Amino acid sequence: MKLIVTILFLIINSVIFAQSIDHWETIIYNDDIWRYRIGNSEPPADWIQTDFNDTQWAIGIGGFGYGDGDDNTQISNTTSVYIRRTFQLIDTAAIGAAILHSDYDDAFVAYLNGIEITRRNIGTVGVPPAYDDTAYEYREAEWYQGGVPEAFTLYGTSLKDLIQEGTNTLAIQVHNHNINSSDMSSNFFFSVGISDTSMNYGNTPNWFYTPLSISSNLPLIIINTTETDEIYDEPRVPAHMGIIDNGIGQTNSIFDNFTDYNGRIEIEIRGASSQLFPKKNYGFETQHDDGENDNVSLLGMPKENDWILHGPYADKSLLRNVIAYHLARTTGHYAPRTRLCELVINDDYRGVYVFTERIKQDNDRVDIANLKPEDIEGDELTGGYILQIDRDNEDVPNYGWYSGFHPWKFYAYDSPDYDVIQPEQRNYIRNYITDFEQMMSEPDYEENYRDYVDVDSWVDYFLVTEIGKHIDAYKLSFFMYKDKDSNGGKLHFGPIWDFNLAFGNFDFACPPQPAGWAYQFSDFCDDWQAFWADELTEIPQVSHQINCRWAEMRAGAWHTDTLIQLIDENVDFLSEAQVRNFERWEVLGTYVWPNDYVGQTYEEEIDFLKNWLTQRLDWMDANMLGNCDLFVSNDNVSPISNLYIYPNPIDNYLFIELENNPSINTQFELYDVLGKHLNTYFISKSFSKIDMQTIPQGMYFYSIIQNDISIKVGKIIKE
Repeated sequence: MKLIVTILFLIINSVIFAQSIDHWETIIYNDDIWRYRIGNSEPPADWIQTDFNDTQWAIGIGGFGYGDGDDNTQISNTTSVYIRRTFQLIDTAAIGAAILHSDYDDAFVAYLNGIEITRRNIGTVGVPPAYDDTAYEYREAEWYQGGVPEAFTLYGTSLKDLIQEGTNTLAIQVHNHNINSSDMSSNFFFSVGISDTSMNYGNTPNWFYTPLSISSNLPLIIINTTETDEIYDEPRVPAHMGIIDNGIGQTNSIFDNFTDYNGRIEIEIRGASSQLFPKKNYGFETQHDDGENDNVSLLGMPKENDWILHGPYADKSLLRNVIAYHLARTTGHYAPRTRLCELVINDDYRGVYVFTERIKQDNDRVDIANLKPEDIEGDELTGGYILQIDRDNEDVPNYGWYSGFHPWKFYAYDSPDYDVIQPEQRNYIRNYITDFEQMMSEPDYEENYRDYVDVDSWVDYFLVTEIGKHIDAYKLSFFMYKDKDSNGGKLHFGPIWDFNLAFGNFDFACPPQPAGWAYQFSDFCDDWQAFWADELTEIPQVSHQINCRWAEMRAGAWHTDTLIQLIDENVDFLSEAQVRNFERWEVLGTYVWPNDYVGQTYEEEIDFLKNWLTQRLDWMDANMLGNCDLFVSNDNVSPISNLYIYPNPIDNYLFIELENNPSINTQFELYDVLGKHLNTYFISKSFSKIDMQTIPQGMYFYSIIQNDISIKVGKIIKE
């Protein structure tokens, strides 16, 4: 069977079309004379071809059926009926689009010149249903009840490859839910859009409306499900997807060729609380015609087969995830790439979407080992794993496990997925996380955390999360991964995910204002966060590294002017599309859970976002954790001597013991908890006694400097 080329592009009340269509005409009407055949047996295999001899078939006025009073040719109860109509086309160069309108009960498959163009409610795409196959479910016709027939639109090269000047054939097989069904309907119309003023066909029906003429500077994503009208949470359903992307600065029109993708996908609704919104999020796989995964590059992103269409709804800026993922990518760690686009699914314009990558193991995504089912021992067993702290899917056995430490967070298996991960692998990564949490619960965790944690990844994850200050920080959609021990083997944090409810865009549980740390949410508004998130952050050396990294990023990619420019560039890019989006989703000026701020216009929403972000950056500047002067990187740790500092807590004196005689440049620097330098003590002997009698009670930080390099930092308590 040749490639399915059906494309649907109908909005609720309008279709996005280019301005080249002058008018519409109808070629085939439901009540034309058709050839038909009752489905009592299989028809000849070539019945859908233009050159098929149908003179032995019956002749009748469409539609064919019984039971509802909308049938011009009454037929007896049957499982199926096959209908054909030939028609003539003049000057196909002037035909820019075609629409098949269908009103049916209960299922059908349509073919144009021998090629399947669409089907509904029956069978597998590319496989003609048998004469006695039945519809998946009951589906009532709409037209006789005052509705409008469904529209299936063909355009661009998809249409040009199908039609021909001269004789063409439309062939349709209609199927009932069962032979004893009380009714059956089959009313079809075929209309074309003409790009000049020529009049060669008939007038459109009185219910036919002229499609709007709209083009977009964003890529157009066109998805048409091929076996069912609905897209479900699961399972995924087959569909056809085409992408039109003529490049930055170019206009994308419905009549343009598919420039990026033109093929099969399987698609499903995804998300948790976002499923409450009418504008859904979708996940899909690109596939070959046989259903096998097809790794392809889409919209300039590296080849893969798993993709996400994020539909901002409560986020009326449409940009919060775009901004957050950009922040993360500038750190050098992987974060999903994004492209803004406009989406149409079946008969529905869906507005502005963020086309992005699904988090998964891949050389161009989370670049860790590909853990195979046979990797159940040795170094192969130790990586790579992707986990996320998220909600428990109670309907799915072995989806993950609950932590044994309050507040008992749920760890979900992400890669390998819960249904393919092997028992040995399941046990290994669960034990690793349990050991990590056990270590973080012990009094000496500050001495051992680096055995488990890739600190650089935590620092960057922490800072991006804190800039966005989203309500789910450190408790939901909280990803982490582990590579093989031979590749480092420590726990990395990220990639970041789901900042829809960030940058001041929530109004419950915790304060959304620009001030305050998200990692301290658990101190005053909930206890949902992983217990070790704040403990890890407040380890002095981690806090000092956070301070250093913040200063580095603020001087470059995270400069306020740079981030405001990023927003302005995207707003300019969205200038036309956001208008269509908010005509479709009338949410501007209205509260959508969980908005804290409600702007009356898109411009007001963007002003709020920019003002919030500016204030947030200023607050973090003024309140940043740690002291960069006290940070000692692993690269700077001196191996020259063992160092002992005791007692701790201290009373009046502190003793410092070096294994070897110190150089004359060795000193002990003392700081208060705010990082203020208090005193310098020079150490000239292998054993030194420092008088601390005048130091008030409290906690202090210290740094041992040797040959201008900090070789040790820590904290001491004065009692």
